[in-house]
Amino acid sequence: MSFPSQESLQKYAELVVRVGLNLRAGQRLVINNPSTRGVLLHTAPLVREIARAAYRAGARYVDVLWGDEALLKARVQEAPRDSFDEFSDWQIKAISEMLEHDGAHLTIRSNNPDLMNGEDAEIVDQIQKVYLQKYAEFSQKIGQNLINWLVIAAAGPVWAARVFPDLEPAEAEKRLWEAIFSITRVDQPDPVAAWEKHVKELRSRSEYMNAKQYAALHYTAPGTDLTVGLPPGHFWNSAGSTAQNGIFYIANMPTEEIFTLPHKDQINGYVSASMPLSYSGSLMEGFSLTFENGHVVKATAERNEAVLQKLVNADEGASSLGEVALVPHGSPIAQSGLLYYDPLIDENAASHLALGRAYKFTLKGAENLSDEEFKQRGGNVSMVHVDFMIGSGEMDIDGLRTDGATEPVMRQGEWAFDV
Repeated sequence: MSFPSQESLQKYAELVVRVGLNLRAGQRLVINNPSTRGVLLHTAPLVREIARAAYRAGARYVDVLWGDEALLKARVQEAPRDSFDEFSDWQIKAISEMLEHDGAHLTIRSNNPDLMNGEDAEIVDQIQKVYLQKYAEFSQKIGQNLINWLVIAAAGPVWAARVFPDLEPAEAEKRLWEAIFSITRVDQPDPVAAWEKHVKELRSRSEYMNAKQYAALHYTAPGTDLTVGLPPGHFWNSAGSTAQNGIFYIANMPTEEIFTLPHKDQINGYVSASMPLSYSGSLMEGFSLTFENGHVVKATAERNEAVLQKLVNADEGASSLGEVALVPHGSPIAQSGLLYYDPLIDENAASHLALGRAYKFTLKGAENLSDEEFKQRGGNVSMVHVDFMIGSGEMDIDGLRTDGATEPVMRQGEWAFDV
């Protein structure tokens, strides 16, 4: 019997449409993968099931933007060296039409984490910058929580081989699908009920942190001594948000985090990544960042340091932080012992930070502020938003109160408070 079965894909698709996106009758849906300029072709069986589930939920129109990693690599290797500022706007127009019709957006990730290893970092960075500039308006809409959107993962042959290098290709892909179904609760008898319970538990954590309104968080671990200020009115989110269109949705599946924004000018100290980071087809390993007054002043990496340097210099806001997220070391993803080489999943194995753009919905009353007004309240503005993992079983996190006292938030990677 082939794997995944159609029944498994159907269960996944129903969960994506009815719980993750919470798609409403009459909405449009665009399925895309921005990081690869479209959904990869090997995910077609899942895409078709999602389209069917969307139409059963009342979607008026489902559009799919297809992409191919091999075409991206061919361009980097063979295209004229003066052509990398060129970009076709038809994808942007399709997404703009979706926004105009109060549509929903689904990203399906299934990337090769090593796609651009060994390629010219300058060219890769140039292509990425043009792309980010074109998608800037859409990224702003996401940051404003305008629509219901979701990011999920689908297994693929190259990615599976990276996660399970010692297995035969078919077995590796099967194991990766099994892992995805496990961490998204698709393999449970009632996935919807399992997600309802999970959302409730995470919300209790975020409500506790919102009541505290700490002035800052202090992180300590081997290679890390970092203080991250939190602006007044910061809001801890968890699994599930209500978009401005009134629809309650879950932005990531899987998700094990609660998250908010830092104050962009109040970040000081140094932090070491606890896991590799795949970005723009390159894998950065063994990297650390040093911050002064909110900005990176030193960035080093054992592998692909040039890519890391390009990331933190992508624009003014890329050298600061846009997200702080807390994830217990005991999360199912961490305990699986697997490294997925994809931020969507790996970020849910460890507490993490994000370079770049802050989401306006993580600051009370900020969703409709201009960028300048948002920055004045401590929010960061950037074309990029890139999560990197810092948590481990050796990390302690303290909350700094406005009166100077400290309270434990996490000890040895686990929650230090009950809810």
